Amino acid sequence: MSASIRHRTDRDLGPCVRILAEVHAHDGYPINWPDAPDTWLTPAALLGAWVAELHGTTAGHVVLSRSGAGDAAPGLWSARAGVSTDATAVINRLFVAPSARGHRIGAALMARATAQARTRGLHPVLDVVASDTAAAALYERLGWQRLGTVDQRWSPTRTVAVHCYAAP
Repeated sequence: MSASIRHRTDRDLGPCVRILAEVHAHDGYPINWPDAPDTWLTPAALLGAWVAELHGTTAGHVVLSRSGAGDAAPGLWSARAGVSTDATAVINRLFVAPSARGHRIGAALMARATAQARTRGLHPVLDVVASDTAAAALYERLGWQRLGTVDQRWSPTRTVAVHCYAAP
């Protein structure tokens, strides 16, 4: 059975936060647990958010947003393509419940967010922590191109390497 993808509603935030906590415990994503996870799942520049359901249960999540101050991929893509960063949309907040993996849910969520970006005339890009090799492998299987790797300062004492990708 394949997962179904639909727009996220306010009622989905509780289940999404619970899944995010499972993913954080299992995979360490996000690296820094947010003070308000429900707010973190709804960035200010939100263009759309979707959930995946498997057997009637929320199993995954993805967001499409405008680029923010901490996003590196939009700048790399715009420099390469000769366009403004306003021509990009960022796919982020992607996660799948550990118990629901192996059903191509991550690929389905990526496809929905990518299609929505293209519908808006925007080129999808994303940043991923370099240590998240499973996510990077997914993006590369889907044909995404690594634009480069940058070091980002996440706190006065912490620098993190981030891979930047663009959709094919």
